[in-house]
Amino acid sequence: MKVEVEKKPESISTLRIELPPEEVAKEWDTIANNFARYAKIPGYRPGKAPRSVIEKRFRKEIQEEVTKKLVSKSYHDAIAQKQLRVAALSNVEDVQFGEDKSMRFRATVVTAPEFDLPDYENIRVSLPDTKVSEAEIDAAVERLREQAADFVDVPGRGLQMGDFAVLDFDGAIEGRPIREIAPNASKNLQGGRKFWLHLAPDNFLPRFCEQLAEMKPAETRSVQVEFPADLPVAELAGKKADYAVTLNEIKERVLPPVDDAMAAKLVPGKSLVDLRQMIAHDLEHQKKHEIERAKEAQILKFLDEHTSFDLPPPLLKNETRRALNELVHRNRERGVPDEILKGKEKELIEGAGSVAAHRLKTNFILERIAEREAIKVTREDVDLRIRQEAARYNVSADKMRKEIEEHSGLDAFAEQILLGKTLDFLKANVSVEPAAENAAENS
Repeated sequence: MKVEVEKKPESISTLRIELPPEEVAKEWDTIANNFARYAKIPGYRPGKAPRSVIEKRFRKEIQEEVTKKLVSKSYHDAIAQKQLRVAALSNVEDVQFGEDKSMRFRATVVTAPEFDLPDYENIRVSLPDTKVSEAEIDAAVERLREQAADFVDVPGRGLQMGDFAVLDFDGAIEGRPIREIAPNASKNLQGGRKFWLHLAPDNFLPRFCEQLAEMKPAETRSVQVEFPADLPVAELAGKKADYAVTLNEIKERVLPPVDDAMAAKLVPGKSLVDLRQMIAHDLEHQKKHEIERAKEAQILKFLDEHTSFDLPPPLLKNETRRALNELVHRNRERGVPDEILKGKEKELIEGAGSVAAHRLKTNFILERIAEREAIKVTREDVDLRIRQEAARYNVSADKMRKEIEEHSGLDAFAEQILLGKTLDFLKANVSVEPAAENAAENS
């Protein structure tokens, strides 16, 4: 096999690959014989048509099958022969067959950047303490206590800061309802019915709560709001609005005593001692996860700061597009209207570019470490992860495999497993330093 490599700008290389006649002829004969065995040719019994007739009748189909069989294999052989690190295959084109049954084609690839790896073993990391303090348990109990609070009516007085008001309200600008001016704005900007509002400084809209002081049930009051100039809703930014507010009820939050009754309300059949033990266990589990995240973050920061190379522009462009789609999708899921996203287009593109560059650089470094350490992904690794993902989403393993193949593909799935195994290798070989706060305590 002859292979010529032409390097071009932006990490692009063109491979011109030529296969010898004997290799192509062998594959050609195998495929042509299969056609001869099963093809139906008028005037001949199945399997009895002469080879020349078969090749004339099915030449195009035979060429397509030969191309399919040989291109992938020879492309990978060519990469190995020239010791190329290929990040992506752009296309395969100009497939030609010679009269002597030779075959040639051109493959365009994006090559991975060349760089030196830092000393990645025993990366120094500082990890937080996993010990759960009584103060942390107390804080968690207090949060649960707030969740178990009752809300009771407050008779005989007006609204005060700290109360919870149940309101009906409608907003307008110069007499025109906000729901007409900005139909895609949040419902809470337009108005609402039986809307619960905790009266606190700077809560909700600017100076909204302060203007409700001393209101009484059934009272209606006009509240003026000036929207900030940088409000994402362009139709409202910098405008003054009037809200007609009617107070329906005044509620006060009553916290339960911290005792066995509260614990049983939160977790039936459990005492306060049981509840504290459960909280301690959950906090410890949470801290262990935080340890792993801290290790990973510090490892990736070290690798990023100690490795420098240019990213292939075609890959960066594709990854930026992918990251942008992810950002837009996440914002839409959070209920952000498209018009607001449009107004933040430049900011979103810059954010996507930063995410894409970091992701690509990290992946290149981890893949190079995997190569050096001979970290591989086995079929068992893929099967296990598919079963885990299937159990997570409560579907069959076969259905999960099919979905992976249809969306990202098994190769991309296996790459993610490889990156995860490489990170696990790095995390298992870190050098742990005491956390800053622990070191201060021990000094």
